[in-house]
Amino acid sequence: MLPDADARVPGGNPGCGDIITMYLKAEPGENRVAAVSFEGVGCTLSQAAASILAERINKDRPSFEEILEYPQEQMIELLGRDIAEARPGCALLALGTLKGAVKTVEMNRKLRAAGHTEEQIRELRNMILTAPAAAPAPAAPPA
Repeated sequence: MLPDADARVPGGNPGCGDIITMYLKAEPGENRVAAVSFEGVGCTLSQAAASILAERINKDRPSFEEILEYPQEQMIELLGRDIAEARPGCALLALGTLKGAVKTVEMNRKLRAAGHTEEQIRELRNMILTAPAAAPAPAAPPA
């Protein structure tokens, strides 16, 4: 866990019961990762993938763009194709959650730049989390 993380994003894999929370600290004033950590429970593959990914990110300190463009295929190769392809949801959970953390930091920065306070940003996020799901659009009538 990173106590001063700029983003704390949970992710889950309902098929296997994996849960991971990614913590991301951004370099101040830069679109680059300063540090990342995770907490989680679940299968060995999901937890190993999160650990390997966190280690790689902390070593390389990539830009946000590099993380968002990091291909799933590369993560599968990093973990070992034979293992990762058998359970891709488990293998890719950490990567998807990390990308969500980057998007959270980017959005929070945009909201701050637009004049929102930290409290307003928290309230907006809570409203999003507790809002009922939108109803699907009605089907078009037959032609």
